[in-house]
Amino acid sequence: MKHNFWLLFSLWIFLIFVSACAQEKEVYLFTSFHEPANEGLRFLYSEDGVHWKSIPGIWLKPTLGKEKLMRDPSIAKGPDGTYHLVWTTSWKGDLGFGYASSKDLIHWSEQRTIPAMVHEPTTVNVWAPEIFYDDTEKEFIIVWASCIPGKFPSGEEENSNNHRLYYLTTKDFQSFSKTKLFFDPGFSVIDGVIVKRGINDYVLVFKDNTRPNRNLRVAFAKTPIGPFFNISEPFTGEFSEGPTVAKVKNDYLIYFDLYRKKIYGAMKTQDFAHFEDITKEIKIPNGHKHGTIIKVPVSIVENLKRQKE
Repeated sequence: MKHNFWLLFSLWIFLIFVSACAQEKEVYLFTSFHEPANEGLRFLYSEDGVHWKSIPGIWLKPTLGKEKLMRDPSIAKGPDGTYHLVWTTSWKGDLGFGYASSKDLIHWSEQRTIPAMVHEPTTVNVWAPEIFYDDTEKEFIIVWASCIPGKFPSGEEENSNNHRLYYLTTKDFQSFSKTKLFFDPGFSVIDGVIVKRGINDYVLVFKDNTRPNRNLRVAFAKTPIGPFFNISEPFTGEFSEGPTVAKVKNDYLIYFDLYRKKIYGAMKTQDFAHFEDITKEIKIPNGHKHGTIIKVPVSIVENLKRQKE
């Protein structure tokens, strides 16, 4: 009897060990583009979330929209392992954003335009779609900025530059919810990124796009679609945009594009109330513009690197 017990116990320990070994190491992946944004999707990677290296190559050349651009590429991984990418296709004139999917980030589906703002034909633009997987509702939330002239009080901005955030949801990228207003803080706002901290605890990192501000703030909510409250004061200087957030151990690292200086900046926080500037600590190769940081199996990055050897 004792012999059988120890045999089963040893087998249980062995299975736990094998399972732990089978869990592949993950690294950070950063979607990116280079100006003038007509070449296509680029990647960076990092093992520690601070020091980044370029992965050579263009991985998806844009074919959509009036200007056929790929700006602000944002990516999320679905529960089936598929990576879903959305991006800005033109500065002005498009009523939707680009979409494609991939299992390995090398081979991509046919590119499609998601017609997010066709119900508002006077829309000036569809900028910086950000994709977020809601693991509670089991659906993807896509948030972007659009300007509809005359829709909101102008405030500091001209009618053609007075943005608000909008969103839609989808479970399969075949059918989509109706577009709805996502966030109206009472001023022009773009570049909204959703961060989940815990159950019923979400943060929105966004750009206050009014003149002369053009800096980053945060707001809070109990669901990923709001309503958002407690809008913070700016935590970056002027001319900051394109935030993305990486969880590194107990810290949240907020990366952003210091577009006048043509460099990346970064802030470290644990509570989104106190921020430490770590811009001098991060290492990002020159030329990369803002996208999204996610974690991927190291084999994904190794396969990407092998394609260019």
